[in-house]
Amino acid sequence: MSVNDERDRLIHRIGELQHDLARLFAQDRPPSPLFDSNLTMRQLKVVMLLSCQDSASGQDLAHHLGVGLGTVTGIVDRLVGHGLVTRREDPHDRRIRRVELTPAGRTLTEQITEAGLADFRRLLQCLDTPTLHDLSNVMDKIQAAARTLSTNKTT
Repeated sequence: MSVNDERDRLIHRIGELQHDLARLFAQDRPPSPLFDSNLTMRQLKVVMLLSCQDSASGQDLAHHLGVGLGTVTGIVDRLVGHGLVTRREDPHDRRIRRVELTPAGRTLTEQITEAGLADFRRLLQCLDTPTLHDLSNVMDKIQAAARTLSTNKTT
């Protein structure tokens, strides 16, 4: 078996494990702000995208979602109705409307993130200390690789 074949096999196996873990986390879970939010997947994507930045234009959101501007307008209208986002004029270009989270939207994203982290911490509590050391080292490497990918994407 070549090195590339082994790498591909390992990457495939890790993907399968990640999928299985996601399924296990989704089963028999306590009430969650993610599942209790009554938002569509696209609405959740917009809210989570906005949690990573101060604001975004409709064009930015359309690009990230891979949809047209008309679709984004409907999504944002519904999120405004839920009290999770607001629109405001861009201070540098009055033709552009910026979308940003309201305090309620920010609270929702924090609750979703914290609930996911709580599940992960519960899982980590089941591991012994040497395994946690190993996992910490691997996660450091994954984080460094993600930063490299992110940097390469923006340059």
